[in-house]
Amino acid sequence: MIVIGGSSSRDLAKELAMILECKCILASSTRFPDGECYTRIEGETLNDDVVIVQNTYPDQNLIEMFLIQDAAKRMGAKSITLVIPYFGYARQDRIFKPGEPESAKVMAKHLSIACDRVITIDIHKETVLKNFKCPATDIKASGAIAEYFADKGIDIVLAPDEGAAERARDVGERMGVPHDHLEKVRLSGTEVRIAPAKMDCRGKNVLIVDDIIATGGTIMAATIQLKEAGAQSVSVACTHGVFTGDSIQRLTGGNIDALLCCNTLESKVSNISVASTVAEELRKGKKKRLLRKS
Repeated sequence: MIVIGGSSSRDLAKELAMILECKCILASSTRFPDGECYTRIEGETLNDDVVIVQNTYPDQNLIEMFLIQDAAKRMGAKSITLVIPYFGYARQDRIFKPGEPESAKVMAKHLSIACDRVITIDIHKETVLKNFKCPATDIKASGAIAEYFADKGIDIVLAPDEGAAERARDVGERMGVPHDHLEKVRLSGTEVRIAPAKMDCRGKNVLIVDDIIATGGTIMAATIQLKEAGAQSVSVACTHGVFTGDSIQRLTGGNIDALLCCNTLESKVSNISVASTVAEELRKGKKKRLLRKS
């Protein structure tokens, strides 16, 4: 097996290859003066099963992924598995208004052209996976998050809303601590209270878990109210730290005691690694192929 890292996921690719004890090639990617992408994989031939690790967000990374796929295929890759740490366009999975495209379906269709398997991590909507023309699996970062916070003294795990309650349950059960979700209660025309739906957070070390943080506005508002309600500390962890604008500075400069994300999107707070989780899924896939051949 050979792991090829695209420009968006070099550190994750290197760590993944180290765990799998296989060769790692970092694709060389640059931009022409007009903005077009140039990508090259060093070597004459691959002649092995290839795993490409690359995000499809933002748009330039998607184009790079297409080019790396084509290069790997031309170099004789026996099979191509795409590990897409953060899959862009997953939220546009259906038509909301006339004239809109099914963006997730379009991306999945084109990514399927030159690959044999796809692995995503906490994709926003798993229904998107059915649009791939090859086997596609979504793996969860809950285990990696729970392992990171196992010795951090967390008393309760919260989801930011009821829709994300399953993620809080998964992390909480892995850590052996209670879980709940935050609930908004409108007190008046201008005042809203954000608090755990069932549990008391007074004197507790709280961990809020989510899949994506972009601006972080809801998380900041929730943290302020949790602290006012008596929470001793509030830590925040997400799988994908999109962090638009100056959101990292705003989040770390306020009431949040610790801000962490996984290394699906690399940043200064992406200290939770999903490499072992990805490696486990790749090993399972390899074992299944060998059993089919025997």
